Amino acid sequence: MNEISGSLIQAVRGPIMLITFGVLVAMDHAGYGLSFWRTWPLLFIVYGVLKLVERLGPRPVYNPQAPPPPAKGTAL
Repeated sequence: MNEISGSLIQAVRGPIMLITFGVLVAMDHAGYGLSFWRTWPLLFIVYGVLKLVERLGPRPVYNPQAPPPPAKGTAL
């Protein structure tokens, strides 16, 4: 997993949470026998899984660049 996929997980975390919430509410209203009040912890589970996947990727490494050399004819 690289930096791009880590930022991709960050970008889709909100939409995935909203989709999960919508599915849970729809199942509650459709009468599948699953009350939202019994299934809402699934939102925490989905969020935790997304955070875990995000953290499995490598951390970006900060490589500071050396400052450019002074121009000729200028005092230090």
